[in-house]
This record gives sequence, structure tokens and C-alpha cells, in this order.
Amino acid sequence: MNRPVSYRMGRAALVVSAGVLLSRILGLLREVALADLIGANAAGDAYRVAFIIPDFLNYLLAGGYMAITFIPILSRHFANDDDAGAWEAFVAVARPVGLAMAVLVGIGMLAAGPVIGAVTSLSPEDVTEATRLTRIILPAQFFFVTGTLLMAVQYARERFLIPTLAPIVYNLMIILGGLLMTDRNDPSAEGFAWGVLAGAIIGNFLIQAYGAFREGLRLPSGVPLANPVVREYLLLALPLMLGQSLVVLDESFARVFGTQLGEGPTSQLGFARQTMLVPIGVVAQAAGVAAYPYLSRLVEEGKLREMTVALARAVRYVVVASLVATATLVALSIPTIRALFERGQFGPADTVASASALVFYALGIPFWGVQQLLARGFYARRQMWTPVLVGTATTILAVPVYIIFKELLDIRGIALASTVSIAGYTVVLGAIWIDRTGAHVLAGLAQTVGRALVPAVIAGGAAWLVAYAVADIATGFPGAVLQVVAGGLAAGAIFLGLAGWMGTMKSVQDD
Repeated sequence: MNRPVSYRMGRAALVVSAGVLLSRILGLLREVALADLIGANAAGDAYRVAFIIPDFLNYLLAGGYMAITFIPILSRHFANDDDAGAWEAFVAVARPVGLAMAVLVGIGMLAAGPVIGAVTSLSPEDVTEATRLTRIILPAQFFFVTGTLLMAVQYARERFLIPTLAPIVYNLMIILGGLLMTDRNDPSAEGFAWGVLAGAIIGNFLIQAYGAFREGLRLPSGVPLANPVVREYLLLALPLMLGQSLVVLDESFARVFGTQLGEGPTSQLGFARQTMLVPIGVVAQAAGVAAYPYLSRLVEEGKLREMTVALARAVRYVVVASLVATATLVALSIPTIRALFERGQFGPADTVASASALVFYALGIPFWGVQQLLARGFYARRQMWTPVLVGTATTILAVPVYIIFKELLDIRGIALASTVSIAGYTVVLGAIWIDRTGAHVLAGLAQTVGRALVPAVIAGGAAWLVAYAVADIATGFPGAVLQVVAGGLAAGAIFLGLAGWMGTMKSVQDD
């Protein structure tokens, strides 16, 4: 039975949402372990800085977008029942990508020390530690990029379960490495770094290889180096390689500018940002990952109107969920950070600092959510240059924003700069999308925002009042959990009641 695209997208989104939710929970547990065993100090800062070069290499090969650029190519072959052509395309692309990353990893190993010393404000001792951790983490990038191609095979087959295991296993390995190898009396993040490498090999490569071969992947020999699909892939990926978007550099900005505030803020920002990413991952990332293969197929079939309508509905759904998440996180920022992280090496002062950053990070959740979907809309239409050029321009303009806000508000300024920058990027990207696809999308979105914003604000206020009311019932961890649970339940109940009365969800479904 050929189900409607909206039904298949929804079913896929449920699978991906469940996997993303579990991976985000494990990601938080990873941060909990890091806060407990390491804390917000020089050792924690060195660990976060150790990701700057590996992440940049991943961005340089468009690793985060590799599946996005490769899925349309595979989808075309599968739509034409040309599996053999798809496998030749896989081999043709995987060879140069894997080789390029191996070379870049080698260069990164040699350049790690000077680069970290140049772009951060760490002490010489901390630069040495960050360099050592960088060299442990760097090889993981090879397994990330090759594993992403293996995931693309499964996504193009509309199979989502095994790819969702990648971040789950990845986070489990990091947690395990930290627990097994960290000495509380002399904390170092080396165990967490080895966990990163193990997680990349097992979760992102070996398990994905199993999933891809289960979907029929073959590795034919004799595929020419000059296969036309390599040129096609490079033309799609080149904009993403050349453009360094704010979306992928935002975390590095927090690391670089955080070190300028002394010991601790880089880690405090990291804990706040990871907390903010949970609702983004569950709501927006899941919707984007699940929708993209279907959007690509609709474009390949020439059903552009249906594709636009499907994307607009997904955007409205993400806006509603993001607004209530923002309101709740802002209201419950302190008890949330306290419940998650305040133990071991992470003290009350760290809680206050991280919570203050979380308030400003949370304001950006709707913009992070919408841009993920809009960008995938452009990618599905093979208009790669648009989000890249807008993103690169926004990144350049964001640098002075970070500098100014950091001087004005310290750690809160860095978080606010992130939100202001992603908001600007999303608004411009949305304006271009509307100009190319029709103003009807804007009308539907405006109606949804109008019907969701008021319930979200009232729900957030209720969450704060309830958390305040129960604050004296218990202290410490139990008290913080009680505040989060009671406040969260109050926010959810009030939002659902008001949203139902105002017809919020009906506005999501209306096209």
C-alpha cells in the first residue's frame, strides 16, 4: 500500500524522534558525568577546546551535510530501480572523501598545538593538554564522514532505525570512557576523549556498515576514478565546503570566546548549550532528518508544490513545539541546571553561571528549529549556495556581535550573541524561501505563531510560579528535580489547554 508522503514522513519522524530523544538523554548524561568528574575548570575547558580542530575538519569536508548532499544522488538511482548505479556512486564518492579526511587528520595532528595556542586564550599548560586530547579525538573524523555515507544509503532507502543508533552508541562510549578512566583526585578528560574515538568507530562506522549492507550495499570493483557522480557530488558539496556557516561554527565561537573570560566559562557555556540542544534535537532535528529523504524524492518527481506544502507544515509544527520549550527552559533554567549538573566538581556558582547562559540560549530554540528545516528545503531543491552564502555572511557579521556582547554581558553575552546571530540567519533564509515559493507559507506561519506564543508565555509563567511555590519543600538535588517536574507538568498542562482552546494545532494542519 502506497501511503501518503505526510503519513510516511510522520512515521519516520516518530522513529527518529525516539532515537534522538534517547541520544539527547544520553548526551545529557554524558555532560552530567563530565560535570561530576571534571567540572567547569581548566581540565573541562581543555576538553571542549580539543574539539575545535576535529570539528573544523568535519566542516571542511561538509561532513555534517554529507548525507544531505548524497541522498538526492542515491534517491535518483533507487527511484529508477538502478541499485547497481547507486553502489557505483557510493564507491566513487567514498574513496576520495575517505582519503581526503585521512590526509586532513594527519595535518591536524601536526598543527594542533600552534593552532590551539593561536585561536584560544588558554594558558600554555592548558594548550598542551588540549593538544594531547585533540590528537586522540582527531582520527574519529575519518569514521564520522565514512559512516555518514553509510547512513545516507539507509536514509535513501527510507530506513531510519539503525542510523539513529549512531549518536546513542557514541554517547554511551564517551560516558563509559569517562567513568572507567577518570581519577577524581587528578581529573583529566582523557577517558572522555578515548570514548569519543571508540564511539565514532563503533556507532558511526561499524554499526552503520551493517545497516547499509543489510539494505543491499555492494562495493563493486573497477569503478573509474573519474566517475561522473564524483563531479555531481562535488558540485553539490562544494558550496558547503567553501562556506563555513554559523550553524556549524556557533559552538566553536563559544569555545574560543569563552576562553577569553578565564577558567570555567567555556565549560559553563558548554553545559548550557547542550541543555538547549535537547529540545532542538528532539523536535527540529528529528523532523528535518525524517523529512529530507521525502522532500528530495518529491523534488526528483517534480512535485514541487507538494514538497513546499509538506515543508511548511513541518515548520509550523516545529515553531509550536519550540515556543513552549523556550518558555519552559527560561522559567526553569536554574533548577534544570542544578538537577542535571550540580554535584562533584560542579558547584553552585557554576549552576548560576550556566543557568544565566541557558536563558539566552533558550531564546534561540525556535530559530534553530526553523533553520534546520528551511536549509533542508533548499538542499532538497539542490539550491546549495543559498543557505551557504547567507550562513557565511551571517558568520562574518556574527564575530563583532560576539565581541561586543561578550564585553557587555560576559558569559550571558556569548549566549545572547549566539541567539541574535541564528535569528538573523533564519529570518533572511526564510525571506528568501518565501520569495521563491510563495507568501502563503508566511501567512500560515504567522497564524501559528500568533496562536502558540500566548499559550507558551502563559505556560512559562505558570512553570516559574509552580517551581517557586515548591522550592521550600526539599533542597539540593531532590528539590531541583521537584521544581523541574512540577513546573514542567504545569507548563505542559496549561499550554495544551490554551492551545486547544485557541486552535493552535489546527493552524499547524491547515495548508
